[in-house]
Amino acid sequence: MKGKFIVFEGIDGSGKTTQINQLSKWLINSELIPKNNQLVITREPGGTKVGKLIRSLLLDTSQENSPDSITELLLYAADRAQHVNEIIRPSLNKGDWVISDRFCGSTLAYQGYGRKLDIQLIKDLETIATQGIYPDITFLLDIPVEESIKRRRNKKDDRIEQEGSEFLTNVSLGFKELSEENKWKKISAMNSKEKIISEIQSEIKKLQKIY
Repeated sequence: MKGKFIVFEGIDGSGKTTQINQLSKWLINSELIPKNNQLVITREPGGTKVGKLIRSLLLDTSQENSPDSITELLLYAADRAQHVNEIIRPSLNKGDWVISDRFCGSTLAYQGYGRKLDIQLIKDLETIATQGIYPDITFLLDIPVEESIKRRRNKKDDRIEQEGSEFLTNVSLGFKELSEENKWKKISAMNSKEKIISEIQSEIKKLQKIY
């Protein structure tokens, strides 16, 4: 039986890492995952050894190492192709469950809505990189841009985070439009951590019933 593929999307500071950790603990102790299978936690970019090298290039804050927008897009696509073929597809084929911090939605939001690159070009690259792999469910943790900036105030920004509030506003808008277009499960990240994980657990239970 094929495993389940769960994706978390959202702007930085939305609490994806926290909720993935909480969901992981809950799933491991639940009976939803078959006994002979496991839970795989991964992320983009950087879910593989090749991906970690790509991530270091993408998030490097030094100007001399900064890729232009098309190069950046191609690097994300390369990371995803490796990720799908090395981690995601083999795990799902074994019946394992996979949770990924970001997937295709982030590229459309950041490079499409943020960088203003051609959406169709991004989707064409997505088709090549994913080779038919799609999430069973995608959660969008939604917070205002001002809250994102506030939560990251004491952290050093990476290259993408340094783009500023206007860029982040466009990315946030992109996530919301993508969520409606693709029927993601949008959850307010302004709610308490307990309420958020409760909503997520409820949707995972529904997902399992569907199959």
